[in-house]
Amino acid sequence: MLSRRRLLGRAGALALATIPAVPRLSAGDASSSVLPGLPHHRPTAKRIVLMLHGGAPPQLDLFDYKPGLEKLHGQEIPPSVLMGQKLSTMTSGQKSRPILPSITPFKQYGQAGTWLSEWLPHTGSIADDICLIRSMRADAVNHAPAMTQLLTGAELPGRPSLGAWLDYAYGPINPDLPAYTVMTSRDKEASCGQLFFDFYWSAGFLPSRHQGVQLQPGRDPVLYLADPPGVSAPARRAWLDDLAALNRLRGGGDPETATRIAQYALAGRMQGSMPEAVGIEQEPQSVLDLYGPDVKRPGSFAMNCLRARRLLERGVRCVQLMHAGWDHHKNLTTQMRIQCQDTDQPAAGLVKDLKQRGLLDDTIVVWAAEFGRTPFLQGDLAKKKDWGRDHHPYAYSMWMAGGGVKRGLVYGTTDDFAFNVVDKPVHLHDLQATLLHLLGINHERLTFKFQGRPYRLTDVHGHVVKDVIA
Repeated sequence: MLSRRRLLGRAGALALATIPAVPRLSAGDASSSVLPGLPHHRPTAKRIVLMLHGGAPPQLDLFDYKPGLEKLHGQEIPPSVLMGQKLSTMTSGQKSRPILPSITPFKQYGQAGTWLSEWLPHTGSIADDICLIRSMRADAVNHAPAMTQLLTGAELPGRPSLGAWLDYAYGPINPDLPAYTVMTSRDKEASCGQLFFDFYWSAGFLPSRHQGVQLQPGRDPVLYLADPPGVSAPARRAWLDDLAALNRLRGGGDPETATRIAQYALAGRMQGSMPEAVGIEQEPQSVLDLYGPDVKRPGSFAMNCLRARRLLERGVRCVQLMHAGWDHHKNLTTQMRIQCQDTDQPAAGLVKDLKQRGLLDDTIVVWAAEFGRTPFLQGDLAKKKDWGRDHHPYAYSMWMAGGGVKRGLVYGTTDDFAFNVVDKPVHLHDLQATLLHLLGINHERLTFKFQGRPYRLTDVHGHVVKDVIA
């Protein structure tokens, strides 16, 4: 007596038995997992680290210098600038939208004389190594849809993130570590944080083995990786082997069962590799000093940046750092200083550390957010503690370094209010297409068929921004 499920399972297993076996990936042959035809062209990078600042840093206060706004402080922003564009509900009904110029002083950094906020002195020290894009554009006016679009190409959850696409395309560099890892942090006071959703590092409709592995702060970076009390390593190994054998016996060719078997095997290898990979105890003081005073505080952005460097040099292909705390609808003057102190030195320290180790040339470093913030005030102009800025997807700034990106370049221009892009716009899809290009992938050719049609990271959009490529 066979159930329908078991009959179909056996029939599928019989059909699969006629297909030549795929060579098993060994520790010394990570290249066997690369998709046929890749790379599409010669890559300039093989690794990427995404520093994503949830909540949206204000471009006008940090990256996009507009000294002419000083004389317009408190005046109403002209309707010709707003152009009736959609705003969030927090200011869409606000009767007055007074202009708020930058609350931070700016100065020029590097040989190129790049204007940056004086609250970012460490970023200023690497001004000649970065490409600053001031003409970014997004579509969504709320955090989760915008961050989802930045990472997956769509505003709704359900599609693969950039790291998952890279794992699907190239597989692991080091099979003893996950190809795609994620670490999260938030500001010291945890006052302006956004939530981190699992779909920010999801595999979407790709096989689930490609999703990001979230690392935890502290001594145990991966949950349940350590052996339980009283269980020896050989006993654990035997248990995993028996479980894998049972899964293979009962799996019936199910891809999720195959994924689970592969994840058990990876977890076993990570027991030896992961603690060493994220351990910073042996780092010399000179390296710790690069990342700033918070580098030893578990869960800090500084510690995560140092861990990212260690993972990248050990063969992790994509490291995604997500830092919350930039959602400044009020208390802008105090909260933004905390954010700059938390993130400025670690971000610059990561670039410097990669550079001195010879890793920056083939590693892309991205500093980005889901969107920017408005040049007009949210709050009461007479009460400085109430000063804030609303969400703004129509013009904002981000920067990149390494991996074939031009150095010391400022790309794109906004209007006199930092409200609209007037020259060289770069949409999120263009950024995604450019990053894939640097990694040797034609964004129009990396596809996966789902629900009857091929999908890609950039969907039906995106153009490579060739002007930012060295």
